[in-house]
Amino acid sequence: MLGGSGSGMFGHMNHFAFGWGTPVLAYAMACIGSALGLRCTVRAGEPTATARSRRNWLITASTAFGSGIWTMHFVAMLGFGVTGITVRYNVALTLASLLLAVVVVGIGVFVVGRPRDGRTRMRTLLVAGAFTGVGITVMHYTGMAAVRLPGRVTYDPLLVASSVVIAVLAATAALWAAFRVRNPLAGFAASLVMGFAVTAMHYMGMAAVRIHLAPAASPVPGADATDFVFPLAVVLGSYLFLTSAFVALSPAPHRVRAAAQ
Repeated sequence: MLGGSGSGMFGHMNHFAFGWGTPVLAYAMACIGSALGLRCTVRAGEPTATARSRRNWLITASTAFGSGIWTMHFVAMLGFGVTGITVRYNVALTLASLLLAVVVVGIGVFVVGRPRDGRTRMRTLLVAGAFTGVGITVMHYTGMAAVRLPGRVTYDPLLVASSVVIAVLAATAALWAAFRVRNPLAGFAASLVMGFAVTAMHYMGMAAVRIHLAPAASPVPGADATDFVFPLAVVLGSYLFLTSAFVALSPAPHRVRAAAQ
């Protein structure tokens, strides 16, 4: 529905342009990224892991968490539309949001992954969780800043604050689970919960969006979602699946030693 406004017309948004396919797929990508990130941090925390292998596993965990979060966001955005207009995306800002997701999660993973005593580790977890959660929120709104349409985008402050709280809680829980969960079944359950929390944060942030349409003197610049966002999401989704297969087939150090003996 379009309604009059002193600053233009409000655009009617649809977050499910392709039905429930996009939110379900977005949730699945968040779960896959979370499960892979958890598994990599478990491998990094093995007592026999060398400094080099620990670093490599944590880097892989960071890219898995970050790629999963970003892919979830933009797969969900494929279902986003505004009645009567074409939504486009700024390529540079979209790529910057991907880099931001990987970097902020990586900082959180590496900070929490350093050996510490129990009390120091808890303080570090809370700080790293808050930093990572705010970073994920910034990633989300950077991705939203990449949206190009004839008009402007504003946000409901209360819903934005709610999305930040959800992101911080989700990030803290993810970092805690990454270095506490060792049982594969518990790790699977944790990835489902984390995927739900991240997806909920996205849709809470989208609920805060207000579109104010205005006549455009020239065509809106930017790339169409199907021409740019979708192929990039497919590439990152393929990376997550292939990396998951590699991690699943990669033998644990104790099994390598047993085979050698």
